[in-house]
Parts: sequence; structure tokens; C-alpha cells
Amino acid sequence: MRKHTLIPAALLLALSTAAQAHTGHGASGLESGFVHPFSGLDHLLTMLAVGLWSWQIGGTARWQGPLTFMLMLAVGGALGWAGLAVPGLETGIAASVVATGLLVAFATQPGRTAALAVIGVFAVLHGMAHGLEMPGNASGLAYAAGFVLASGLLHAAGLLLGAGQARVRASRLLVRGAGVAISATGVALLGGWV
Repeated sequence: MRKHTLIPAALLLALSTAAQAHTGHGASGLESGFVHPFSGLDHLLTMLAVGLWSWQIGGTARWQGPLTFMLMLAVGGALGWAGLAVPGLETGIAASVVATGLLVAFATQPGRTAALAVIGVFAVLHGMAHGLEMPGNASGLAYAAGFVLASGLLHAAGLLLGAGQARVRASRLLVRGAGVAISATGVALLGGWV
């Protein structure tokens, strides 16, 4: 894999903490929303995996996957902001880390509609968490713009990693290994070990 794809990935991982992103935040507005997806492995890894998987699917999925995630993330954020939460939300989010990692590891190639539906469901869960944890003094619109923008950047990083692996045959194994590592981290999140 080329340096230009490894460096952004290393920087993104360095920005995350071992704790999940769902602990609440003190900042407000755009800044708080932007920082939220970088503050926990669950969000960071899922969004990177969505970018990678979208690249693996290919064709229009390379832009439709991230766009679907961002749109449904905003929908989920609005639902969370309104106080709606599904039972087991944190478990669902950790499961999305496991699932997206496996989708990348196996380079799963479902139909485009099925892939976008899976991406959309995961996005709504992540969005609900963002909306539920919006600081009370934050502008909902600014906060949502921040977390959607940050998510788009994470998807772009995943797409860049996918583009890098496409050029070097051996790196395809590294990307699939990254999928396994993402999935294993999801299992650790589910078990409460991370």
C-alpha cells in the first residue's frame, strides 16, 4: 500500500480514543459535531469500513455508499435529537463495527440496493447516538453539519485506502486483514473490553 493512503489512516486512528464515542461532550455546535465521530473507535472504524466496502463494491456504490450513510446519519441524528432511541442502541452500533469489518474482510458483493440498505441501517443507529448526545447548548443544525462532514471525511479516507489497495495486489490482503481487525475491535466493543 502506498504512503499516501497509510498516513491518513494512521492519523485518523491516532485521533480516536479507546473509549466509545458515546460519553457526551462539552463543546457545542459545529465543532462538537465534527469531533464526535473521531472520538471513539466505534464510529471511526465503521465509517472507514463503509468507505472501504463501497470501494470494494465498485461502480456507483463508491459514491452512493458514503452518500447514503451521510444522509441516513442525518435522519438518525434528527431522531436522536427528538429523543427517540432504540433498545440496545450501543450494542447495535458495536455490532455495526463487527458487520462492516466482516463485509470488508470478505469483500462481500451484494446487490447495490441491499448494500445501500445495510449502510443506511447502520447510519441511522450511529446518527441516533449522535443526536441523543448533542450538547444541550448546541445548535442542532450546526452539530449535525459537523458530524455529517466528519463522517464524509472518514468515508473518503476509506475510499482512498480502497483505491490504494486496488493498485497493489498484495495490499488487497492487507485491506481484508484490516476488515478482520475492524471486526475484532467490534467484538471487543461488544464484550466491553475496549
